[in-house]
Amino acid sequence: MILPALAAGFGVAVIVVSANTFTVQAQEAAPAAAQSAAPPPAAEPPPPDPAAELAAKRDQTRAELETLSKSINLSSDKVSELQQSIANLEKSTQSIRQALIDSAARRKGLEKQILESEKKLADLGVREDGIRRSLHERRGLLAEVLAALQRMGRNPPPALLVTPDDALASVRSAILLGAVVPGIRKETDKLAADLASLAALQTASAAEKAGLTATMTDSIEEERRMDLLLAENDKLSRSNAADLQAERKRSEELAGKATSLEGLVASMESEIASVRDAAAAARQAEENRRLLTDEQRAQAKALAESGVPDKNRIAPAYPFGELRAKLELPVAGDILRQFGDADGTGHEAMGMTVATNPETVVTAPADGLVVFAGAFRSYGQMIILDAGDGYHLVLSGMDTINTRQGKFVFSGEPLAVMGAKRVASATALALETDRPTLYIEFRKDGKPVDSRPWWTAKDTGKARNDS
Repeated sequence: MILPALAAGFGVAVIVVSANTFTVQAQEAAPAAAQSAAPPPAAEPPPPDPAAELAAKRDQTRAELETLSKSINLSSDKVSELQQSIANLEKSTQSIRQALIDSAARRKGLEKQILESEKKLADLGVREDGIRRSLHERRGLLAEVLAALQRMGRNPPPALLVTPDDALASVRSAILLGAVVPGIRKETDKLAADLASLAALQTASAAEKAGLTATMTDSIEEERRMDLLLAENDKLSRSNAADLQAERKRSEELAGKATSLEGLVASMESEIASVRDAAAAARQAEENRRLLTDEQRAQAKALAESGVPDKNRIAPAYPFGELRAKLELPVAGDILRQFGDADGTGHEAMGMTVATNPETVVTAPADGLVVFAGAFRSYGQMIILDAGDGYHLVLSGMDTINTRQGKFVFSGEPLAVMGAKRVASATALALETDRPTLYIEFRKDGKPVDSRPWWTAKDTGKARNDS
């Protein structure tokens, strides 16, 4: 707030500056300016690095948002409403899985909104800090201006019409003020503009935080809905518990013996019954599709594109080679490393790495058979999908896996959830971040390939390395 008063008779002029960071008043500034000599010029500090400043502000904003998310709780009425909505669903595998896919899509959309709000708040914070810093650096200049104005108020110029003998003093005062006042006005206008910008930034930040709080509440509600849907889906698809436990133990043994992804996939497809049978059925369905005439294939493709693909299918709805530029990333986040980038060990990365927020949902990028789901060597928790046409999709770095090997999953179906922090693994070396990171690798006939041609245009851009 600025209250400049330059009286016609050049009486006392006072400017009060209040912008959270400092307060300057003429009564305090005058003695300091009058009694203290100007300090020797100090070496100017190097200008702050904009990228580093923004990164630090994003870290601070992210920590504040994590604290905020922990303080948000759903009311008992909202939880009861969610439970009732799940109870009213048709209790069939198709309806539950479609509800899961829809829930995952909403949750990913909300997570993207949270990431965007986080970036906006960080940018607003950096701009606000810049204005505060500028005001703080000009504190000495403002004090000198205020001191001069106060001295003018204590010794006002003489009134020319009352005392003609003081004409010379009046002229001198007019000359002096004519030289000083424009500079004072310029500094005052600049200060007013800075404070107006600061107020606008604070208003924008408050509005963004209010919207973000509502988005985070919706995200927590959707997370709760997904947990209930996963529980229902587990009830419908549960097989003999003893068989599942024996199969899981056998897969862990095979993972411990395998020395490569190729060896792991081969052993799973040959020795795990559920994977072997499901893979055989999927290959037969692919073969049947190849035997269709061109006309039948065109009709099937048009039918699939005009509506929801058959939720009873056991093979991908489309050949994987036809899905270029159509897949969405399995998580909402920032791409830190792409295929071919240096991986921090002197080699090139065989896949891409995406940084996410804590507890982000991971969805299937395409239809596929879950060949493996569990821990594998330095990859940590890992899921391997057989997407057909000789392609396998590898996802690792998750905290909790919500699927199992031998299960056919649909594009967009939730598979796992990220943890609270980055998981130490061979695929996340030399990353300047402690955020959870998902590693994604596409393999064709056992060899890693660049996945970028498959992602939609909005997901192919590379973000800067984010700390």
